[in-house]
Amino acid sequence: MESQCLSRPSPAPSRPGPLSSFVRFVVCGGGVGLLSSAAVPMLAAAMPWAVANALVTVAGTLLCTELHALFTFGTGRRPDWRRHMQSSGSAVAAYLATTAAMFALYAVQPSPGMFWEQTVYLTASGLAGVGRFLVLRLFVFAERDQRNEHDHRVTRSETLLPGEPNLRLIPETDTARRQVAPTHPTLITAAA
Repeated sequence: MESQCLSRPSPAPSRPGPLSSFVRFVVCGGGVGLLSSAAVPMLAAAMPWAVANALVTVAGTLLCTELHALFTFGTGRRPDWRRHMQSSGSAVAAYLATTAAMFALYAVQPSPGMFWEQTVYLTASGLAGVGRFLVLRLFVFAERDQRNEHDHRVTRSETLLPGEPNLRLIPETDTARRQVAPTHPTLITAAA
């Protein structure tokens, strides 16, 4: 009796779920933010503060985009310049949202206390962060999932049943229908 080894294609690297991605997003962004807050004063000793802040912001955004692509959203590859620009755009939008919130606070209350400044700023930052996470997860780093949904090519390493080459394996991303399905007309009517 022949031993038959049915081989299946190796699964694509799994992408972290939404909660795991969000925790990773907070850890990466928070870690880079802490490093940035330490780097700005050190650089400001050698150059104007605004220049030091701009340099650290650009470097931090580039580093965060790399971390988000590889770790937070699990794309399995480094981001290209298009993703870097989209991620930077979402960071600018978050900055504008927090700035608008602070302007609104000062329009309503010309001299708010420290409590209200911190409350408004932290609330706006939190909401902007959630919005940025959603933009990055659903648009900037979602291409792999969209490509898999629209890619109907079938991959398999060998025939799954001996002597029957007209079978295809439904992609592993389609867990609702993941099974061996006949494609030859006579096999379809026989299976029904």
